[in-house]
Amino acid sequence: MAQQTGRAGMAEVQPPVAYLPCRLDENGELDEVMMARLADGRIALMGYTALDRFFVGCGAGHPWVLWKTEELESLRALKHFDVAYLDIAMPASLRVEEDTA
Repeated sequence: MAQQTGRAGMAEVQPPVAYLPCRLDENGELDEVMMARLADGRIALMGYTALDRFFVGCGAGHPWVLWKTEELESLRALKHFDVAYLDIAMPASLRVEEDTA
């Protein structure tokens, strides 16, 4: 039996789910997925491939929502973003280091 091997570019590799930074309403329900405005004016969706990476990138007290990556286009239809990044730190002004609940 022949082995299948390959080398995919990073743009082609996509995890099945991503942890997304969010805001919760007063009942603890999802209010909005947070985005970051880049220096050039584009809006970035910041996703994280594991919860420990989320905490490093967003802060240990930041709320999160687990989102299927195959459904990110439905999110874009609700709240526009220009680019999506994985495992990149959020701007310091958007980080939540301690749980404020």
